[in-house]
Amino acid sequence: MKITLPKGIKIGHFNDDYTGVTVVLCEKGCICGADVRGGAPGTRETDLLRSEKAAQEVHAVVLTGGSAYGLESTCGVMEYLKEKGVGVKVSGKRVPIVCGAVIFDLIYDDYHWPDKAAGKKACENASDKDVPFGQVGVGKGATVGKFRGMKYACKSGVGAATVKVAGVTVTAVVAVNALGDVIDTGTGKIVAGCKGKDGSFVGAEERILNGEYLRLLTGNTTIGCIITDAKLDKVSANKVASVAHNGLARTIYPVHTDYDGDSLFVMATGKKTVFNPVLIEIAATRAVEMAVLNAVSGCADYAVDCSEDGED
Repeated sequence: MKITLPKGIKIGHFNDDYTGVTVVLCEKGCICGADVRGGAPGTRETDLLRSEKAAQEVHAVVLTGGSAYGLESTCGVMEYLKEKGVGVKVSGKRVPIVCGAVIFDLIYDDYHWPDKAAGKKACENASDKDVPFGQVGVGKGATVGKFRGMKYACKSGVGAATVKVAGVTVTAVVAVNALGDVIDTGTGKIVAGCKGKDGSFVGAEERILNGEYLRLLTGNTTIGCIITDAKLDKVSANKVASVAHNGLARTIYPVHTDYDGDSLFVMATGKKTVFNPVLIEIAATRAVEMAVLNAVSGCADYAVDCSEDGED
């Protein structure tokens, strides 16, 4: 799948064997919005993205593993940008504006999370072309279908997809770490999620509704960033982030639960005028949908290897 990044945007990853961080950089600054839907989010600087707040530019969005511990990686991103002279001028100093969100991937006996050095390394690895996706960066520790326990979950990753409309580029980068299953929107079939003992998918939503399994784990959350060269104000960017959650709802069953912290950001570089922001809303929804499927592509055949046993 060919991924196109708007001019001025770079993406970088860093990970160890357990977890990782992905950073979306816009060193010249861009308009940013966000929408947080899940009941268990871990985020940084989402309040300043509200339409009524004064802040008008953001320099990076960080998608990280490690649960709340992983927010440490955003400080490494700030340090990297500060050293490059990037940030808002305040009293003769530069303050980079860095937003972010976390997934819960603390599934092993030991604690592993992206620290300050990991965030800085992800920035150093950033590029505007040939960016890899899959089980890299924030996708390293991602899994889906955990409601029966990790033994029956599937590996996942961070995916990306580009949709172009009216000469405007809309690219979504999504780390899929959902409680629910991922559904192929073309066939309606589960492509990643909770499995039974025989290795077949059991259907998380139906099993939960039937009351057969109620081991709902807090270790979830799908997070992402939609990047566009469209000219948007903060109101429009926040609306695009809100509507784009429909892409998650199309592909993840169930989604936005109390055990997920689902969050989407929108970064708009403002290089191209769009006559109607609804075009961007629709394109972003499609890009998110495609990025979710891309994130789990090739991962469903691999079981999760960790110490926790699942239920029968």
